[in-house]
Amino acid sequence: MAKTGFDNNEYIRLQSQNIRDRITLFGGKLYMEFGGKLFDDYHASRVLPGFEPDSKVKMLLQLKDDAEIVIVINADAIEKNKRRGDLGITYDLDTLRLIDAFRGIGLYVGSVVITCYTGQPLALAFEKRLKSLGIKVYRHYPINDYPSNIQLIVSEDGFGKNDYIETKRQLVVVTAPGPGSGKMATCLSQLYHEHKRGIKAGYAKFETFPIWNLPLKHPVNVAYEAATADLNDVNMIDPFHLEAYGKTAINYNRDIEIFPVLNAMMEKIMGKSPYKSPTDMGVNMAGCAICDDEAVENAAKQEIIRRYYSAICSVRQGMGEQSEVAKIELLMNQMGISVSDRPVVDTAKKKAEITSAPATALELQNGKIITGKTSSLLGAASSMLLNALKEITGIPDEVQLLSPTIIEPIQRMKTEVLGNHNPRLHVDELLIALSICAATDETAKKALDGIKSLRGLEAHSTVILSRVDEQTFRKLGVNMTCEPKYQTKKLYHT
Repeated sequence: MAKTGFDNNEYIRLQSQNIRDRITLFGGKLYMEFGGKLFDDYHASRVLPGFEPDSKVKMLLQLKDDAEIVIVINADAIEKNKRRGDLGITYDLDTLRLIDAFRGIGLYVGSVVITCYTGQPLALAFEKRLKSLGIKVYRHYPINDYPSNIQLIVSEDGFGKNDYIETKRQLVVVTAPGPGSGKMATCLSQLYHEHKRGIKAGYAKFETFPIWNLPLKHPVNVAYEAATADLNDVNMIDPFHLEAYGKTAINYNRDIEIFPVLNAMMEKIMGKSPYKSPTDMGVNMAGCAICDDEAVENAAKQEIIRRYYSAICSVRQGMGEQSEVAKIELLMNQMGISVSDRPVVDTAKKKAEITSAPATALELQNGKIITGKTSSLLGAASSMLLNALKEITGIPDEVQLLSPTIIEPIQRMKTEVLGNHNPRLHVDELLIALSICAATDETAKKALDGIKSLRGLEAHSTVILSRVDEQTFRKLGVNMTCEPKYQTKKLYHT
């Protein structure tokens, strides 16, 4: 279990104050492009142990009375039914989810902006749906030669054609369901319209990674490269920052490449740009809240290994590219780490060799590793989970938490009624069965009480898990990796 290496309370204090200072710098209004995940930032919580997944939201709640949210979605993403890889839902549905989530914690959602709008039928349908729900919707249009033709972009035929987004508060957080949505263009378009109206406003960018004041090859920054291997992001020393201040700061290739263009746009809009480097544009204070660098380094190295397994499994499933695997392998070599540095990997493989069947291993907080094997009643992941709950709650191994009389009716329902070929209980089915038993059995209830202790633990499977098992472990907070192979040799896997 990773030691705490990050002071979350200090981070929230520093981050909210830095944003307030940036609002003041621009005279009272700031458009803040928000990269990454606002909710459930589990990557940050894994590489910065102590960072809470909802830290960014808590930080925004410090600014609640001054902030409003604008959600940006690309019309082409709607038309192509683009999906979030982690949640499996389309960007338009995720937009609705985000609105509910923001409203649920008391943050004001001002509007939704549909970018690159050219009359796409599904985008138009989504616009009508939003309006029927009482949500303000604005359209932004494609601009020829964006972002190179600055004269056209910063004109009535460029940003001037976009709808002006009516905002009410000092801090406008511009976020999106995923990358490529047009957040930066939306912010700059608003700067154009605000300054035309004589309203002072500025732009800043919130990106947690890479962390600008950590070394280029710090494991936390390398873990960011591993996480974005599919985008081919590359961390770099910010040459503009080095030239302007004589200090080393870390940024990534896309921000560095776009900075001269973005800076020229801001100069044309505002008369003078306040920024000398892409690092200047950022407001991220995460690096200032690290309190144990060794703990953070170790956690980040484990994340790189997890990303490697995610990449090789994606290739096996036909959803990833071998180039992504090669990039992460290179990063692992640079860090001097291998899959053997993840203790659960070798343990799971050894168990699979002994049983000649799929196996799973999980490392507890005290370092003890619990395994699970495949049986006629339970899959290896379910078996491992049951064994882990016994160990966590001190229930002797020989105690039978679920008798065959409980499991067999569920199996018959799965195979004889629902038509499943695999009779073994998945992890979610195991938990439901255990919950039923807990109503009348104190031992089963005791085992269920151990579930909260699973969050943050590391696990590994010798085969690719089913979608339902993968999602259940994610909800439990278990960091699961898998070998890139299936339990069967079938071509179709659910």
